Amino acid sequence: MQQIIKSDNIIEDIEKAVRSINYDKLYLLTDQNTVINCYPLIEKSRIIQEAVNISIPADDTNKTVENLCKVWRVLTEKGATRHSLLINLGGGMVTDLGGFAAATFKRGIKYINIPTTLLGAVDAAVGGKTGINFEGYKNEIGSFYPADYVIISTDFFHSLGHKGILSGYAEMIKHALIHSEADLQEILSFPLNDIDYSRLNELVFRSVGIKREIVEKDPFEKNIRKALNLGHTTAHAFESFAISKSSPILHGYAVAWGIIVELYLSHRLCGFPKDKLQETVRFIQQNYGAFDITCDNYEQLYEITGHDKKNQGGIINFTLLSDTGTVQIDQTADKELFFEALDFYRDSVGL
Repeated sequence: MQQIIKSDNIIEDIEKAVRSINYDKLYLLTDQNTVINCYPLIEKSRIIQEAVNISIPADDTNKTVENLCKVWRVLTEKGATRHSLLINLGGGMVTDLGGFAAATFKRGIKYINIPTTLLGAVDAAVGGKTGINFEGYKNEIGSFYPADYVIISTDFFHSLGHKGILSGYAEMIKHALIHSEADLQEILSFPLNDIDYSRLNELVFRSVGIKREIVEKDPFEKNIRKALNLGHTTAHAFESFAISKSSPILHGYAVAWGIIVELYLSHRLCGFPKDKLQETVRFIQQNYGAFDITCDNYEQLYEITGHDKKNQGGIINFTLLSDTGTVQIDQTADKELFFEALDFYRDSVGL
């Protein structure tokens, strides 16, 4: 079972976690941003100084087969065995790709995730989903393969810009929506323009706890784990569309905009209350702005959405809500209603 550590002393907690694992050689994966901004926070650790360093280019467009091969190649050239240990220090791109490298090298080696972004902490690093993008589609190739430890330290979050905080916060909105009205009100009342990091720290671990509780009930996404897909069918379509236009968008922003679309579908198909829809949409619009799409893009977005991994037999599946904390999985919407929801999104964000 994946162990999640709320770290108040990052070096001490890394060393404790690594020493608890029986390994022969240690490897550290970073990207070009985390090697500059985050590695200095842990470089005084003697254990980290032992590690063979592997660095790949930053951002989600580099979550590719080519960079996966680079990790495999260094592991091979530097003598890694099936008893080696990989530490992933980075955001979701690093933990996704590094986790998949660990899952597949020698049929699986142990690894530790140290998320350095808020998004990574509340989403990608926890739950065991690993993977890479392929042929223009997000997370097209991957596996379920949980880290032995996820070590979360808000020390890393101070280097994030405002957009980096907002990107992670969108997943926290989602967790609140699928869990309870009390959680939602707490999330929607948090002042994102004047961040209290100690308060944010509490909200982060509450959010991680919601995800962990769901994942433990359904590790391979056969049933209730699908709750975590709220907003994501549309979000992945927005992301793939943006990549096709060579203008990538942040995952959390795509999730926020996807939540608008899928809460509208929730209202139309499952009776999600209109006042809660409007309240959540207002918060997203005020903080996240807009992803610019037109009616001319609807067909392409629908086609991309049909390619989502959550679908079966060509039917597009959505996770929707009948109320806060009341999840309806495996819901379907036809093309006409999906286009109607996209109209609602454009109206909501002022396009």
